[in-house]
Amino acid sequence: MAYDEVLADRIREVLAEVDGVTERKMFGGLGFMVHGHMAAAAASEGALMVRVDPAAGAEWVDGESVRPMEMGNRTLNGWLLVARDELEDDSSLRTWVSRGVAFVQALPPK
Repeated sequence: MAYDEVLADRIREVLAEVDGVTERKMFGGLGFMVHGHMAAAAASEGALMVRVDPAAGAEWVDGESVRPMEMGNRTLNGWLLVARDELEDDSSLRTWVSRGVAFVQALPPK
């Protein structure tokens, strides 16, 4: 299933002031890279994939709106899937995308 174009546009607005942002289509979604590291992605069904510090990410998982990202039978360490209902207001989206940006900005550039 294709990614949500409206969500992608909203993510672009959040990232407008961030340096080093590029976009890449992958896994049926649209990834947003910061200096070569994927920070977030617009996924199917209006969900957001976001990269976070694995230690901090566990505290945000609620099992419903926020859960660990899975691909096949594998859980992706440091990735969360945030459901559409958690992203309804711009403030919530900004919070989640900012978490991804903060994490990847701490990594060495690719």
